[in-house]
Amino acid sequence: MTKKALLALMIAILIPVVSYMILKTASDHAVVMPRKYLLDSVTTHIEKGKQISDSNWHITSNIHLQNQLGNSVSLYDKKGKIIVADFFFTSCRSICPRLTRNMAKLQQSFITGGDVRNKIDTSIVQFISFSIDPQTDSVRRLREYADRFGVNPDNWWMLTGNRDSIYRFAFEELKVDQFSTEPINPDFVHTSRFILLDKNMVVRGFYDGLDRDSTSLSQLARDIGLLMLEKDKTKKSELFMQIIDLNWLWLIIVLLVIVFMIYFTQRRKING
Repeated sequence: MTKKALLALMIAILIPVVSYMILKTASDHAVVMPRKYLLDSVTTHIEKGKQISDSNWHITSNIHLQNQLGNSVSLYDKKGKIIVADFFFTSCRSICPRLTRNMAKLQQSFITGGDVRNKIDTSIVQFISFSIDPQTDSVRRLREYADRFGVNPDNWWMLTGNRDSIYRFAFEELKVDQFSTEPINPDFVHTSRFILLDKNMVVRGFYDGLDRDSTSLSQLARDIGLLMLEKDKTKKSELFMQIIDLNWLWLIIVLLVIVFMIYFTQRRKING
């Protein structure tokens, strides 16, 4: 084997090694996605002789209510969309008006580009406000309240319906009592949290809807943008999985060892 041929072979082998290292370095410095909340369970299985643990994250159950237009709707009507939710009531004179104004700002930011720097397709983001006083908050009251705050009904529902269903949804599905800074009365879900759900109905964040630190809304808008770019890991191509599989790296190392053995064998023959 000539030196030129040996050099060409080494380069051919080193290219995938360098590519692998670049890929690994890039992944190590990748953007941190919003974390997942509400772990249901952890299961284990054996894969390639190794024990693998899988986290089973809670998928929010469906709920059927009425929106401010009088339409019967359900959460799963918006499956595949990113959802921002909060809880309010129309007669509230404390935090609710501010929550609604901040939600309206957030909705508008996706139309204008606002805090997210780039314009985002509003059709993939759904805002939902659940009334915690549904006995009082009729469809008419919700519509009047929505009109007062300039709510765009195209992608913002204000919902009323069965009180028990709404409270069960708040406490059992979204666990708002666990992630609120203020204590929450089980008989009155008065929380300042905005809740973020991804396209698969998994809770991905709790935010200060009052934006007291002037960063919460920006963080929420940023996280929405990240979730829009998030890909389903189960849909990764087999080729990509093979490329990043460490078994390929070991194969390349073995090939390099073989090349060097051939090289030194050839040199001994030439020198001998």
